[in-house]
Amino acid sequence: MYGLLFLVFLIAIFGICVIIRDMNRFVVAPYEIRSRKIKKKYTFVMLSDLHNKSFGIRNDRLIKAVIDCQPDSIITAGDMYTSKKGTGFDNALALLEALSNRFPVYIANGNHESKTQIKPDDFDNMYGQFVDRLASLGLRPLVNERLALPEINIDLCGLQIGQEYFGHFTKKEMTETYMDKLVGKANRDCFQILIAHNPVYFKKYADWGADLVLSGHIHGGIVRLPWLGGVISPTATFFPKYDGGRFQEGTSTMILGRGLSTHTLPIRMWNPGEIVLVTLLPEKA
Repeated sequence: MYGLLFLVFLIAIFGICVIIRDMNRFVVAPYEIRSRKIKKKYTFVMLSDLHNKSFGIRNDRLIKAVIDCQPDSIITAGDMYTSKKGTGFDNALALLEALSNRFPVYIANGNHESKTQIKPDDFDNMYGQFVDRLASLGLRPLVNERLALPEINIDLCGLQIGQEYFGHFTKKEMTETYMDKLVGKANRDCFQILIAHNPVYFKKYADWGADLVLSGHIHGGIVRLPWLGGVISPTATFFPKYDGGRFQEGTSTMILGRGLSTHTLPIRMWNPGEIVLVTLLPEKA
């Protein structure tokens, strides 16, 4: 009996050590994508789901790792802070400020930014303050907006879907015309990048015309198991279809980052934070 209890104790201690380690480290996940639409090599770092965490003082460890990737730009795919009173966004802002001094930074919202945007009184105007601070750095979120990068032939679109598409336990169906109403038609002459925080609707994004979808939200499934992948999503879906990595739907590719931190459940197990490094290349002749 005592032997069994001691074994359980050791397993628990081991699990806690893994969680503490993975909550405080990150890895670089490289991807390469080729397309005939791309004019020349272009590299960017995608960050998501920071939830205002700091890796080192003012995120200096994370900043150094991103700089070491030598990207052409930075894209954030949402949830850089948490929609909870008193949590703030100073660590996220310190990261964005440092990176914007070196690289172009393109920002899209996740469900946490969106929630604080539509309910300003519930969160002490957190979103308004965040946007004002971004503006002082020369930055602003792409909220259902497009940005052209003609030298690469990229159309970059930041998608913000409604909060009803982030429900727990159930998935709300998205109509065929919903995305057109939010952001218009896809630009099929350009390499169409869609920053869409929620990966669950990947097929809809592909049908819309995205060549590349950049997503987060799932936190890698929080706990990852060998051969099974992520165990549970933040929306309480067990073994989510999209948990992290590269996915294909016809000619559309989705890169789903595992995020950098977490919020309600302070757990990441066998699932370190992730810096996503994407290299776009012209298609080989």
